[in-house]
Amino acid sequence: MLFEGPLSKWTNVIHGWQYRYFVLDPTQGMLIYYTSKDNMVKGERRGVVLLKDAHLGIDSEDDSTFTIRSNGKTFHFQARDAEERQKWISNLEDAISLNTNNTNNLSYSHKTIFQRKITEADSYLQILIDQVNELEQISNQVQETKERECYNRIILSAKRLIEAVKYSILSLQLAKIQMDPQNEIKTNVDHQTILSDISINKDEASSNTTQTIIRSDTNEKITKDNNLIEPLDFHTAAKTVRKKFPISSYSSSDDDNDFYDADEPIDVSVFLSSSNPQTDEKTTINGTSLTNESQIPFEIYEAAYEEEPEEDLAPIDGTIISHLISQARISMDLTKITLPTFILERRSFLEMLADFLAHPDEFVNVTDYQTPRDRFIQVVKWYLSAFHAGRKSPVAKKPYNPILGETFQCLYDIGSSSSSSNTTIAKDGPVSWASDNNVTFIAEQTSHHPPIASFYAECPAKHIQIDGCLWTKSKFLGLSVAVHMIGDATLTLLDHDERYIMTFPSAYGRSILGVPWFEMGGKITIECEKTGYLANIEFLTKPFYNGKKHQIIGTLFGPDKKEFCKIDGEWNGVMNAKYIDSKISEVFFDTKKTAVIKKIVRPIAEQGEYESRRLWKDVTYYLKSKQLDKATAAKTFLEQRQREEAKERNEKSLKWQTKYFTESGELKWTYENKLIKRLK
Repeated sequence: MLFEGPLSKWTNVIHGWQYRYFVLDPTQGMLIYYTSKDNMVKGERRGVVLLKDAHLGIDSEDDSTFTIRSNGKTFHFQARDAEERQKWISNLEDAISLNTNNTNNLSYSHKTIFQRKITEADSYLQILIDQVNELEQISNQVQETKERECYNRIILSAKRLIEAVKYSILSLQLAKIQMDPQNEIKTNVDHQTILSDISINKDEASSNTTQTIIRSDTNEKITKDNNLIEPLDFHTAAKTVRKKFPISSYSSSDDDNDFYDADEPIDVSVFLSSSNPQTDEKTTINGTSLTNESQIPFEIYEAAYEEEPEEDLAPIDGTIISHLISQARISMDLTKITLPTFILERRSFLEMLADFLAHPDEFVNVTDYQTPRDRFIQVVKWYLSAFHAGRKSPVAKKPYNPILGETFQCLYDIGSSSSSSNTTIAKDGPVSWASDNNVTFIAEQTSHHPPIASFYAECPAKHIQIDGCLWTKSKFLGLSVAVHMIGDATLTLLDHDERYIMTFPSAYGRSILGVPWFEMGGKITIECEKTGYLANIEFLTKPFYNGKKHQIIGTLFGPDKKEFCKIDGEWNGVMNAKYIDSKISEVFFDTKKTAVIKKIVRPIAEQGEYESRRLWKDVTYYLKSKQLDKATAAKTFLEQRQREEAKERNEKSLKWQTKYFTESGELKWTYENKLIKRLK
């Protein structure tokens, strides 16, 4: 069933949107567009987007635009509103599914059957031609004029039928070649290639191609004796078929260069592998008991966790990614989609949260300021300084999903002397082997459905703490994946009784069919209810037509609700601040020139079974050594064990008991032994 209507289409000619009238034809697998509805009626196409193996994309920050990636190009469209876009998305998804599933990679047997049917049609056509020839011979022997005219009308109709069947056989032959992934089709198809599998008129075609007759509604002419149809050669016929069934998406105007931002080639290669140290590790899947015990020294595991830029384990396999996204529909939650191991980075999500404190000196410096305004500005500065350290590579990768009950602990040594006479406060805190001057951090996976990570950090010497709960909700956007951070955190200054509540932006993995890259997007707030200060900050996603990556804009408001500071720049580069009252502009924070302080983690040999680095040590080691099959097996072991433990608890009606955090509300957990509690 056809679906049609107006949309705007981006064009590079005017660097903007232009009105077009679109017709979606699921049976032909094409989205055809015209400059107007009148030109649609006239059949004057402007261009075609083929839907076989195409991929849809949307931007969750914009509710009216969408994209179609076809034949290596990404076409951009804009609907009137979100409702209209959803109608197009639903119809396009069905059309893409219909054409991709029905024609993708014909098997040898299917191609054989297809060719046999073409040959059968050719044979029946030859019988029809022979019968018409016999009829012509009979007509030539008829003496009466009226009877001969009757014969001639029948013969003329039969010849029209013959040419229509010939045209259909040609179309089928072109379709067979086009659907065969081993053949490279060119627009100007050689008629000899098409005729090679058609038995009729071979001699005629070889000697003079113009004598081969093809019926065309626009070219059919009857000669004076009303007995012949003016012939068309196979070159013309092939072009006519190609116009109706193009092999690639196109725009009929050479000047109308469609904007596309995903033209990089997709490499498909075999996973890399390397030799494995001798171990007695036994890892099997599908019903067999698994164990992750090995004889690999802990020193080797430690080396796998060294904080360095991660190299790509393997080029992005377009076949795997295409298969995975074929399981999903636009806006679908991806929690049930299994992603390949090679897109994982070597750390748990809990450890990634600890990297939010990669500038712990900025964190503790909040307490050094004397006025609420200065303290608020420093809170915002620390918050914005935190994100760049969480990304170790420009390529989008995914941390491990924490196992229920998993924990992570670390500390940051900021090298300052304590102003407190009590040096034992930290011993009862989240990291027992820390001192009061350290910034300590602890996180625990407190829920599996939804997957909530609870975290807490403090510096006893500075009387500052932060705690919060976060969980992620991933959404498939076609050419991108969105990961929304749900939850918040509360930073507390104990000496001032000030609480700063902050939310978090979403993360996006872009260009997942090519070389994935990462960006942040969305609006966040930082607010202190006691002092009345508020910050509205937006992480800007890159526009597809111009614009820079990783930009932020922010406005800070005072208790009087008036803005007093503007912030802009790159969250992973240089950020600038302009103070409205003093007219002063300055560098707010420079991530390129400010050193990251390395977190200190207890050696794996001393960690508990469910501490992150020990829990994921085998997965991390095999990823580091590029043994992807073993990394997958080790990951499967942990996930399967979690399922079996959950099943056992369910059968015994047991509720999961957290270790360090206690439930404090709906989908909320709080650290049980906070600094504010211990100081009292």
